[in-house]
Amino acid sequence: MIKKKDLRINKQIRVTEVRLVGKNVEQGIYETIEALSMSDEMGLDLVEISPEANPPVCKIVDYQKFLYDKRKKEKEMQKKQKANQSQIKEIRLTPNIDDHDFDFKITHAINFLKDNNKVKVTIFFKGREIMFKSKGEITILKFVEKLQEYGTAESMPKLEGKRMSVFIKPKK
Repeated sequence: MIKKKDLRINKQIRVTEVRLVGKNVEQGIYETIEALSMSDEMGLDLVEISPEANPPVCKIVDYQKFLYDKRKKEKEMQKKQKANQSQIKEIRLTPNIDDHDFDFKITHAINFLKDNNKVKVTIFFKGREIMFKSKGEITILKFVEKLQEYGTAESMPKLEGKRMSVFIKPKK
């Protein structure tokens, strides 16, 4: 039994007429037996490309190479799809971050936003730093303000346990 995703080749094609297309053949409607004999003469396979058409469309090609090219195209399409999807990149800070480190993290965030990725800015409070939540919130708001040209914050900073975070989405 033939699976739906598999293509029919050679003797598996059971229709009386097929439409031949391709580089090495004169295009037109041929009887299946004639098309099979043409493919045998060339040492290639008769592959049914579009079984829903009336008459079905076939091509004379090397079947293994045809499958290889098809898989290669599918992988390329998947790569392009993944490239178009945005990701969430995380930047971690502490409430007592130095100016140089802060600027360094800003440049990373700008690059992420330019690449059309969301940025999650997280501040970790260690030990008793949790008592100074306002200092952490000021740091996050300062970070968001520096990135205003490249992206906008989705909401105000949220405190979850010992970490405060905010999401910044890129501007279109």
